[in-house]
Amino acid sequence: MSANSAETTARVEVVLVKGGRTKIRYPAELLADDGVRVSVRAPWAGEGARDFGFVRFEAGDVFTEHYWRDRWYSVKEVRAGDGTVKGWYCDITRPAVLSGTELVVEDLDLDLWRSADGTDVRRLDEDEFAESGLAETDPEAASAAVAALDELEALAREGDFEKLLA
Repeated sequence: MSANSAETTARVEVVLVKGGRTKIRYPAELLADDGVRVSVRAPWAGEGARDFGFVRFEAGDVFTEHYWRDRWYSVKEVRAGDGTVKGWYCDITRPAVLSGTELVVEDLDLDLWRSADGTDVRRLDEDEFAESGLAETDPEAASAAVAALDELEALAREGDFEKLLA
């Protein structure tokens, strides 16, 4: 393309579904799609700031998000507005589905956080997962979700976490 032509950035709408309902929907820039992994970038889409105690998501933060069609998780690199890496927030999900310009992901309640320096790795929302009843209604999905969380935690603790995103 010439320097004078208008380049358009591919956009997708990320749709996070939880318990059969849309939890959040937000526009994102499509960075890559190799047929297995879809990578997007989006500003913090929540209303106001969200303080977890160990990290705070707020206006100006930028999320580079990676979704797989064959894995039961997504990995989101979180950067502050100045570019400083805060860490990685991982959602345990069913494999992602890209249909047209909608990237649909079903959240299964389990999450993992890894700080930028790797010293803080924590499993999140295991109580919500237990309360969801997925182990009773879909034991295979529940088993895949727990295995995905175990895999991510091992990678995060062993220092191999970034290999997922290479």
